[in-house]
Amino acid sequence: MQKNNPLVSIIVPCYNQAAYLAETLDSVLAQTYTNWECVIVNDGSPDNTEEIANHYISKDKRFIYLNQENMGLAMARNNGIRKSKGIYILPLDSDDIIADTYIEKAVKVFSQNRDAKLVYCKAKLFGNVNEEWDLPNYKYEDLLWNNMIFCSALYSRKDFDNTVGYNPNMKGGYEDWDFWLTLLKPSDKVYRIEEVLFSYRRKDVSRSTQILNDINQELLRQIYHNHPKVYEPYLQDIIVYKQMEQQLKEALSEQKRLRSSKAYRLGKLLLKPFRWMKRKS
Repeated sequence: MQKNNPLVSIIVPCYNQAAYLAETLDSVLAQTYTNWECVIVNDGSPDNTEEIANHYISKDKRFIYLNQENMGLAMARNNGIRKSKGIYILPLDSDDIIADTYIEKAVKVFSQNRDAKLVYCKAKLFGNVNEEWDLPNYKYEDLLWNNMIFCSALYSRKDFDNTVGYNPNMKGGYEDWDFWLTLLKPSDKVYRIEEVLFSYRRKDVSRSTQILNDINQELLRQIYHNHPKVYEPYLQDIIVYKQMEQQLKEALSEQKRLRSSKAYRLGKLLLKPFRWMKRKS
């Protein structure tokens, strides 16, 4: 074991993902960086998560099991982190996979860059879709409007302790995006390893697109409510943008109305011969 290297705590919250859990834990076991612990948090899952977790605990003492009543993903992560002892934290969902060198390379970035606040990597999608995940480059101002960092990024435990953790009011998703806005400040350094070391499982979506859109809008509103001071400097820009958006909608609506009017259609008909002669000349 790499005793001189900092302990990394991998936090794996589980709820109804037993079918994929072994694959996720195998990717942890395969790490070239060996000074890790893995806290498996059973968030009141009704499937055989506990059976699979106990199998890995019996195989390797670096696995730790935490059972709790169903409290949601955010609290499962928080409780797993609070039970952990690592210098660095790596959240990992129970259906995703990390490459065998991910932790080794991420810790190396921290050791070479003392100003690093967060380290992640390039990623790919697998499952129903198999392709590289085309995420935009990190920029703090862009993070306010679009999340480009998946949940499995490495950060220090002391930085986590200076936050309120993952917010349980983010029910239904985006709790990682919300946490990045809690963790990061505009001046913080975020490093991306330019190599695909994380795989995000893409599964079927059973709910309708409209329901997903409604949930998405509600989650976005919740993020804004959670971080009023972060968004306050940009409120005037949002107001101007919304005004311009409304003006554009009105202009397009007026254009559509004019195009459907009798006068417009008649004028178009009268000009048709002249356009034909112009093309011929």
